[in-house]
Amino acid sequence: MQFIKPDINIDFIGKRRAAYVVSAALIVLTVVTLIWHRGPRYGIDFAGGTVIQVQFKDTVDIEAVKQGLAEGGLGQAMVQRFGPVEDNEYLIRSDLADNPDALSDQLVETLSRRTGVPVEVQRIEMVGPQVGKDLQKKALQAIFYALLFIAIYISGRFEQRWTIAAVIAAALIGAVYGLSLLNLSMAWLIFAGVVVTLVLFWFLQLRYAMGAIVALIHDVGITVGVFSLMGKEFTLPIIAALLTIIGYSLNDTIIVFDRIRENIRHHPRRRLEETVNRSINETLSRTILTSGTTLIVVLALTLLGGGIIHDFAFALLIGILVGTYSSVFVASPLLLLWQGRARRT
Repeated sequence: MQFIKPDINIDFIGKRRAAYVVSAALIVLTVVTLIWHRGPRYGIDFAGGTVIQVQFKDTVDIEAVKQGLAEGGLGQAMVQRFGPVEDNEYLIRSDLADNPDALSDQLVETLSRRTGVPVEVQRIEMVGPQVGKDLQKKALQAIFYALLFIAIYISGRFEQRWTIAAVIAAALIGAVYGLSLLNLSMAWLIFAGVVVTLVLFWFLQLRYAMGAIVALIHDVGITVGVFSLMGKEFTLPIIAALLTIIGYSLNDTIIVFDRIRENIRHHPRRRLEETVNRSINETLSRTILTSGTTLIVVLALTLLGGGIIHDFAFALLIGILVGTYSSVFVASPLLLLWQGRARRT
């Protein structure tokens, strides 16, 4: 299905510098936001503690709920409304991890007495602090190794350099393991691994892998920045959403890269800038159709899916928008950096 004229020729590459400014501004905003909030706001999956969802039979004042929690020994707990106002539901978060049955009975008693409204515990989840740290470490590892093995695949498929890509992967895994012996945090290990990866790709001229990885880091980074800016929590479902975004954005990038490689082979004398722009235009119809239909589904989940799935769907919504943008304005234009590098050498 093609609803865009095949001879369309929008100058995407000519606007790449403006796109770089926009992307750089978003990344800077992400960094500033994370520094301001002292890192991501972790949910109980990673920070440990208890989350309790309660529902009152009638409207209650949130201050009365907080007073009831204070009487029950949970004065430091955070309370927020959950779902539509008419549902009278609240989420209670505490850093305590006690007996769930005893805590549930205690909450029902104290909240009912303080508010004068019958209350029911809908769910209660507990995660120990050590389990939370282990989950946080494994989540970061999942994202890092996903990016790493994607880079190997891109290098092998588009540049036929499987051996070099495999050696880089082995070296990076060894380097990360070696640095871990210095008791550095997993976040710093991942940061060091990503920086070394990009430096190696640059010097070994793995241009397709470089473009794909930078675009994926761009997409994940901006999604994390939006969550940090809005004060949303990072939980295991959000990590699943980030990995899904990586896969979706990569798929879109591969389609464009495949057309670029094909056009370079068929038109070797054409300027690379013109080839890249022509390839983006030729895949534009497919990009819009795929992104558009996916966005409709994700938007429906965000608006109608309810509180449990809202943050997961919202992360996908941001990631798909940014991922579609990065395939056109980040990954593909980065291939032109090698053209300038070749002229200088």
